[in-house]
Amino acid sequence: MSTNSESQPIRYPLLESVLKQKGLHLQGIYKYRDVTPIFDASVRTIQQWVRDGKLQCRDMPGRGKFLSEDLEAFLRDSLRRGHDDK
Repeated sequence: MSTNSESQPIRYPLLESVLKQKGLHLQGIYKYRDVTPIFDASVRTIQQWVRDGKLQCRDMPGRGKFLSEDLEAFLRDSLRRGHDDK
């Protein structure tokens, strides 16, 4: 897990909560297939979220596409979208 300048671990409360509920562990870099069990979604669905701009995807070397902060932002933003739909 990353740390900030004061050597405190960076926390991702929403992501960590979901991971804990599903018995998964926090990773540094996620591939599409790593994200599917987190959200109970297919790779195609994750790709659609990226195309729709709902989930930020990174151009990193190898197959890694997402950081923990990207998944945390997606979860945080999903709360807002849910409230806006009323």
